[in-house]
Amino acid sequence: MSKTTPATVALTKAGVAFLLHPYDYDPDAPRTGLQAAEALGWAPEQVFKTLMTLVDGAPACVVVPSDCEVSMKKLAAVFAAKSAQMMKPADAERLTGFKVGGVSPFGQRKAVRTALDETAILFDRILINAGQRGLLLEIAPEDARRAADAVMADLTA
Repeated sequence: MSKTTPATVALTKAGVAFLLHPYDYDPDAPRTGLQAAEALGWAPEQVFKTLMTLVDGAPACVVVPSDCEVSMKKLAAVFAAKSAQMMKPADAERLTGFKVGGVSPFGQRKAVRTALDETAILFDRILINAGQRGLLLEIAPEDARRAADAVMADLTA
């Protein structure tokens, strides 16, 4: 497994400190974020999943705790939009350059609006995908917000 991904390169270039946490990715897990939390021994609310969405038809990235669902209504409101929906996996992969299950909010092919769930600030460190399946990165929430140029908001259903 490579420890260098577009996400880790982007964070290193930006001078953001992070630690890598490889784990055994289970492609058959019903919820990969929860599987990653269990594999690494971290609380699910401290392991954040990255989802690609369409907000009024425009791509947006949303990062929420692995044990939560995104409220599309709240997500739309954050971006002063009328609607939000999940992006099709193939479209997410094409847009970000990452495989689904390994999407990171950092180092995507094209910068998109990003929202990070406000519960991230409850922790000193959180885990977010590092840009490939089976590899998470540990980062301070404020560093994650800044590096992704994300708005922090209540995003969960």
